[in-house]
Amino acid sequence: MKMKRLLFLVIGLALAFAAVAQPPANYYNSANGLTGDQLKMALHNIIKGHTSISYAQIWNAYWSTDNKGNGVVWDMYSDVPGGTPPYVYYLGQDQCGNYSGEGDCYNREHSWPSSWFNDQSTPRTDLHHIFATDGYVNNRRGNFPFGEVQSASWTSRNGSKLGSSKTPGFSGTVFEPIDAYKGDFARAIMYMSVRYYGEDSGWGSSDMTNKSVIKPWAITMLLRWNELDPVSQKEIDRNNAIYNDYQHNRNPFVDHPEYANMIWDPSWSIADHQEQNDPTPSLMVVYDLTGRKVLEMAVENEENESILLNNRLKQGCYLIQYINGNQVIKNKKLLVN
Repeated sequence: MKMKRLLFLVIGLALAFAAVAQPPANYYNSANGLTGDQLKMALHNIIKGHTSISYAQIWNAYWSTDNKGNGVVWDMYSDVPGGTPPYVYYLGQDQCGNYSGEGDCYNREHSWPSSWFNDQSTPRTDLHHIFATDGYVNNRRGNFPFGEVQSASWTSRNGSKLGSSKTPGFSGTVFEPIDAYKGDFARAIMYMSVRYYGEDSGWGSSDMTNKSVIKPWAITMLLRWNELDPVSQKEIDRNNAIYNDYQHNRNPFVDHPEYANMIWDPSWSIADHQEQNDPTPSLMVVYDLTGRKVLEMAVENEENESILLNNRLKQGCYLIQYINGNQVIKNKKLLVN
């Protein structure tokens, strides 16, 4: 039998296979080594000037950005991860329209409400913060900031809440999504703050924001949500679709969730990040160059992986994805000769 030689090349964020979401090579190079406002400005310069679509085109974009599969709308205001949602919408069939209660139709939710940027055209159609959600729940949220509810005045059928805030620093009315999607909304709000940094002269303010600047009470909460609800495959796929098919810019906080602390947490340090964000992978998934999954196995001893793969894979080039829970820890390119 011909001896196989295994060559591992760590390529991290440079890979762009359909099965794994990664930014293009060198996309974030100009942000390397920066923190605070310098990092914020560098990221703004990377993602600004995106291709804008029309408001009507958002409906079509949802087929690739908010499609749970088989045309089912991925509605974070009705979805019950791991359970059965109270109702389901189908793309192109259940668009609002009029509604009188939950389950009637879905529409376009601006997670950063339009009134906060005075309905300016570019942010009004920016897909990175516009999600397909139940129209009635969207209306109940209205222009209220996201927050954590002390006493709910209204609760949606998936557990999203409207009520008085218990988040330190703000006691007014807030809207609280379910825990499984708090990170999604946090990273969308942070994206808006960076994307329109310095381009907000005509914007208004809100209980959560001052033009494009997120208020201290809110950013403290969003940083916590960013940590407690890590980036999911849903977000990764959505980020790729927006970049590849529509706007040609990315949400940096999906690609690099650590950027959030690097910008807004003055106590952040490289050592702390490496200690907190380098978990041991528990699962190894191998894809071929077409994006087809060819192998999935538990990682018992990463150092012995070359022996295991040598015995199981045919000649060719593969992408190995290391996973802990729902988080992609790292990627490797594997060449089997």
